[in-house]
Parts: sequence; C-alpha cells; structure tokens
Amino acid sequence: MNLIKSVVLNGVLIAIVGHGLIGISLIWDKVLLKRPATKNLASYVFWLGAISVFGLLLVPFGFRFPGWRVAAIAFTAGLLDLIASYFYYSALKSGEASEELAAMGGFGPVATALIAVPLLHATVEGELAGFTLMTLGGFVMFFAERQPLSKILPKIVVASVGFGFMNVLQKIAFNQTNFVSAYVFFTLGTFAGSMAMLVPPAWRKQIFEHSEEASPSSKRWYMVNRFMAGVGSFLAIYAVSRASPAIVQAISGVRYGIIFLGAYAITRLKPSWFREDFRPWVLSAKATATGLVVAGLVLVGLHSG
Repeated sequence: MNLIKSVVLNGVLIAIVGHGLIGISLIWDKVLLKRPATKNLASYVFWLGAISVFGLLLVPFGFRFPGWRVAAIAFTAGLLDLIASYFYYSALKSGEASEELAAMGGFGPVATALIAVPLLHATVEGELAGFTLMTLGGFVMFFAERQPLSKILPKIVVASVGFGFMNVLQKIAFNQTNFVSAYVFFTLGTFAGSMAMLVPPAWRKQIFEHSEEASPSSKRWYMVNRFMAGVGSFLAIYAVSRASPAIVQAISGVRYGIIFLGAYAITRLKPSWFREDFRPWVLSAKATATGLVVAGLVLVGLHSG
C-alpha cells in the first residue's frame, strides 16, 4: 500500500501524465486555431482563463486563508500563467506546432532553473544529468527547424520567462500553505487576467463576436479540449508541490514529443487539418531530440525513485 501511495504521489510521474495530456490538447489546439470559428487568439485565451474559475470547486477540500502575502504570490502566479499562455498560443498559431512549441522544451526549463536559484535557493543537483538531457532535447528540436530566430524567439522568450516565474512563485506558495489554498488563489489570478482582457474595446469586441459566431460543434470540441488541458495543467501544478519546479518544467519535454508524433500523424493522415514540414533530416533530428528527452526522464525518474 505504501509503495502504491508513493508511486501515485510521485511528483515526476504526476508531471509526466500532466504534460502528456497537455501535449495531446495542444495538438487539438493547433487544429482549432486553424478553423475560422475558433482562430481568434484573444477569444481563445480569454475562455482559457475564464473557465479556470472552476478551481473554486476545490474550496471545500481543505481551503484555508493562507495570509495576504502567500495569497498575493499565488494570485500573481495565476496572472503570469495567462500572460505566458497568450504568447505560448500566439507561437502555436503563427507556425508549426512541432516547431514553435518544441522551443519551449529548451528555453522553459532553463528560465525556470535560473529564476529558482535566487528565489528558491534551489538547484537541480543530483538530477542535473537528466535535466540536461531533457533540456538538450528541446534545443535540438528547436534548432532543427527552418524558421528564422527573429520570427519566433521573442514569443518563446516571453512565454518561457513568464512560465518560469509562474512555476517558482507556485512553489513558494506551496511551501507556505497547503495545495488547495494556493491553487484556489492561483486560479483566481488566471480568472482575473481573463477578465482584464475585456477592458480593451478591440479585444472585447473580438471575444464576444467570435464566441457568438462559433458553431455548437466548435464550442463543444473547444470545451472538451479545455477539460483535458485543465486536468493536465492541474496535474502539472500539483507536481510542482511535490518536486523541483525546474524538473517539472523540464519534463514538459514529454508534451513536445507527443506534439511531434501527433503533428507527423496528422500531416500524413489528415493534412486538411494542418500540414508540417517533415523532410528526412528534420524527422531524424526530432527523433534524436525525443530520444534525449526520454533518456532524461529515465534518469530523473531513477533519481527521484
């Protein structure tokens, strides 16, 4: 029983499952962002943040007010999550899924690790080898692509730094209160960010017009995908409370491996959804990168175990 409990509550395993679900949802996000009814970025990100209010459903399961300081830290983390997500989905919308998002597998863990040093006084220490392999895999995926750095680098850097600060602030909040209390304020921050998107008149018009124009089918698939992404995000956030935030961010390489495989399958089997470049040398480079990520996961898992 203790063995089963330790496996279920293992931060690395939780992060793998969470990032895997996020990877699947991102593939479907790419499909939805290509469709006229759901392609508007402001509307897409607004509803992403708005439905985070359902995090309040956890209030009966252990919530207690953690104090204004901790509440502010968790709230800020949630706000940063929506800001970083905007640039994240902007990168996804502007190019190839396996291209822009794979870059996050390299830049994201590095940003999180660097931010964690002064704020958490934490390093990856014994997990350095696995962390390095996973991060290297993300960079290999990134540099294997044909897009110029000037086109995709700004969005990737802003998203990476935003998620890096978010992960570290989450960890600070989790260290000072229980998971439910911190998570509730985190979701309130994300929800507040989405409400702030209604302030600019241009965005407000886009959000409501595109929401009304979307067909019932588009809305249904969007919500199904948001549910999957929500479960994945919840698990990834919970993993931060159980493990190093830099390691949890590095495990995001799992999602990029899934994105690569999913994008390849759709390009070959359903190109009407979207088509990506999979020339032989690109395919070889991404396969190598995926192997590096898997090797890093094995090393991190062995060390955590």
